Amino acid sequence: MDRYSDTSSQIADAAEGRSIDVAQVAVQSRGYWATVFNRIRYDKVTIVCFVVLLLIVLSAVFADVLSPADSYKTNMVKRLKPIGYPGFPLGSDELGRDVLTRLLHGGRLSLIMGITPVVYALAIGGALGLFAGFIGGRVNMFIMRIIDIFYAFPSVLLAIAISGTLGAGIGNAIVSLTIVFIPPITRITESVTTQVRGLDYVEAARASGAGSFTIIRAQILSNVLGPVFIYATSLISVSIILASGLSFLGLGTEPPEPEWGLMLNTLRQSIYVRPWVSTLPGVMIFLTSLSFNLLSDGLRSAMDVKM
Repeated sequence: MDRYSDTSSQIADAAEGRSIDVAQVAVQSRGYWATVFNRIRYDKVTIVCFVVLLLIVLSAVFADVLSPADSYKTNMVKRLKPIGYPGFPLGSDELGRDVLTRLLHGGRLSLIMGITPVVYALAIGGALGLFAGFIGGRVNMFIMRIIDIFYAFPSVLLAIAISGTLGAGIGNAIVSLTIVFIPPITRITESVTTQVRGLDYVEAARASGAGSFTIIRAQILSNVLGPVFIYATSLISVSIILASGLSFLGLGTEPPEPEWGLMLNTLRQSIYVRPWVSTLPGVMIFLTSLSFNLLSDGLRSAMDVKM
């Protein structure tokens, strides 16, 4: 009996070891994006930030449906009403307009002015950095020295200077913020491209007779896109704050358009009368920027990007 029990235990151990090996092989064979998704799924902070941003985006997209009133309709009789006043769930501003309605509609302009410059800068700066990093030599030096000139100025002062020169308006604010974000994205792209360009598989592709465009598209772009995309995601929070700051200074969105920074500017005079109502646009700016920042950190950890 002992011999049979020993034999059965050995068979069970072998079967268990085989199942462990199969599980290990299954984990090892998991794809890159499946691994990234699996890491994000267990990151509660990233999931919460993603849900918050999704709710903010959906509320901005469907603002016309969700808004209880007209965002431009004024009522001087009911100006500066507190939170919870009948007909004004989040109070009213200095002209008697519903704050909840203007926050919902203001999210559209704030998100557009925060995301659009980063997308434009990612396209322009990514192309410049990729070209400079791959070509190298004098071309690299020429492009990067021009980038360094813009990079030497603080982003806030550069955005204010360009917006002040171009004038107020949403389009001019987007142009100024795009110019502000091109230098850092170009520098990151050039740095990563220079590192990838010297790797063995790139040299092997070049030795096999592949053209420059093929090497960039098949070998370099896929390895550069991850770090650059993560860095660009982290810039969205900065872009939202800068866009709101320009509107606060009168260099961005013009009245009576609802925008969080402009709302913060118009409500600042009422902060001693209705402090909670006056701080609501600032809370939305803080919440959106913080969510984008934490989401970027979660994606960087999940994608295992070293920056």
